[in-house]
Amino acid sequence: MNIADNATTPWIRRYHQAAEARTRLVCFPHAGGSASYFHPVSARFAPDVDVVSLQYPGRQDRRREPCVDTITGLADLVTTELLALSAKPTVFFGHSMGAVLAFEVALRLADRGAPGPGALIASGRRGPSTHRDERIHERDDDGIIAEVKELNKQDLTVLGGDEILRMALPAIRNDYRAIETYTCAPGRRVPCPLTALIGADDPKVTAEEAENWREHTDDAFRLEVFPGGHFFLARHQGAVNGEIQRELRALATETPALLSGRDST
Repeated sequence: MNIADNATTPWIRRYHQAAEARTRLVCFPHAGGSASYFHPVSARFAPDVDVVSLQYPGRQDRRREPCVDTITGLADLVTTELLALSAKPTVFFGHSMGAVLAFEVALRLADRGAPGPGALIASGRRGPSTHRDERIHERDDDGIIAEVKELNKQDLTVLGGDEILRMALPAIRNDYRAIETYTCAPGRRVPCPLTALIGADDPKVTAEEAENWREHTDDAFRLEVFPGGHFFLARHQGAVNGEIQRELRALATETPALLSGRDST
């Protein structure tokens, strides 16, 4: 079944209509995150860009659905959903766990010979074949809450208070389990340019670990380092949007049909 360019589904969220857009941006949320995190990004680029935000099971209006506790399982489901979208030049943007998920989905699309992203932006995550022995998903509730607050300490207001945070704990624990048990072979590469964005003070990724993304693309690679921690993009949204805009414009330049009509961004 095909998904119309103005439609939403349990997985696909469009906060601003952009049915006539010539390019698409697919946003992959972080662990415990939801599609609505990217509402400001949609507001920035629509209606010139079809901004699709993914909603994973187990959160917000899907909170009664079982979570998917492996990256591979989640990537399989997301791939099936994205294959139902119309073909448009597309940028994938994923933050933290979402960066790895975007990478895995891009690999699956390439394996199927299906149109994949023309560029992938991996934010706030070390390269896929790096490893840390992290077991935050095994902590008790208070331990996980402490971790989430530490990562968000520059702007605790985004968490919405302890009550909301505790309601989200099942999804947060699940997603930590998924990303902490994920492994990737060194030789797996996507056939598109890849840009890594990190915060200089992010405890979850060093510049050296982010450089590992270079080993996972057959195309160009760039690393950009911003001031701030794990959620540096909250304070540097304009600059991050600029990175997204750069990739969308590159797709338009590479696709002559997109040069007619108004600018895609």
